[in-house]
Amino acid sequence: MAGTVTWPRLRELAAFRTENGCAISLYLNLDPSEVPTPGDAQSRMNALLNEAAKTDRSDLTHDARRGLTADFDRIARWFDDDFERDGAQGLAVFAASLDNFWDTVSLPEPVPDGVRVGRDFYLAPLVPLVARTDGTIVAVVGREQGQLYRLRAGRLEPIADQFEEQPGRHDQGGWSQARYQRHIEKLVQEHLKGVAEELDRSRRRLHSPKIVLVCSEETRNEFTEELSKEARDALVGWAQAEAHATPTELLQAVSPVLERSQKKDEAETIARWREEAGRSGRAAAGWAQTLEAASDGRVELLLFQEGADRPAYRCPACGRASVEEGSCPLDGTHLERAAGLDLAVHQTLAHGGAVWAIRYHEDLAPVEGVGALLRY
Repeated sequence: MAGTVTWPRLRELAAFRTENGCAISLYLNLDPSEVPTPGDAQSRMNALLNEAAKTDRSDLTHDARRGLTADFDRIARWFDDDFERDGAQGLAVFAASLDNFWDTVSLPEPVPDGVRVGRDFYLAPLVPLVARTDGTIVAVVGREQGQLYRLRAGRLEPIADQFEEQPGRHDQGGWSQARYQRHIEKLVQEHLKGVAEELDRSRRRLHSPKIVLVCSEETRNEFTEELSKEARDALVGWAQAEAHATPTELLQAVSPVLERSQKKDEAETIARWREEAGRSGRAAAGWAQTLEAASDGRVELLLFQEGADRPAYRCPACGRASVEEGSCPLDGTHLERAAGLDLAVHQTLAHGGAVWAIRYHEDLAPVEGVGALLRY
């Protein structure tokens, strides 16, 4: 089974560098509108592997070429025998058998087909797919139900379920209508309080920065009164859904709320970058400044417009990145040509920084689509 793309996994991939052989990064598009059947997917994979196998590798050692061939064969076997599509719209495979590395990642959005071979893995296509809403708790709350889900890699995973069946009319017995109704409301209130307490525990345990409620407007008012201040502060919106909605249907219902939250977060981050850049503060703008800062470990948050990239150069010895070809200023090694965005991503993640693909704003366009907020 292929895993899903997460920030910890991306950092693990970014930390890898070959010592004995080559690193293969393979991306396969599985968009259902373009690749509707297993046969279509198989044809695309075969074409990718055949094209990669034909590429001239005469610059590699004999052992490295044998390792590549073994890895391409392993990818083909795994795809034939073990891959399960299960709603994935893209696939990434990372292989380096001579350095004992193998990983497969199921992607929630399509990616362009492609194979890269190098000393480390090509990661730039993954960054926009790591949702910044990951970790959000979706709380489905009603007078009887209380289900909590956590958003991870484009899917809702259940984390708690508190169902409290309330008495019906047949349970009224000899109670007056008014007294019986008060009894019901007390039970409902206790149920909502229990769900609120569980939500708060889950928020603290999972370090979740955001919460989305799915409930009726009436329940929303009652439930929010039971929440702690911290949980109320974490609320980013609410939505309504049909009773007994599936996790997929719930995700569709909350998607507009999550998108509005993302736009707000992005606007605040861009405003912070614009302010720092405007006063020549802790910000980089453009490829030259950003690659230099990333190589120095100064990038707190790398920002790039989706689609932004340019050729750049990397030192094969220390990994330092530059927009100019020539020799490394640190060790004098001749620089190798590489993709600028992937270099920036690798250097940022390697030094503990974070990466943000900007989707809703054009502020980076005047600076070649890339910039960064810096630690110092």
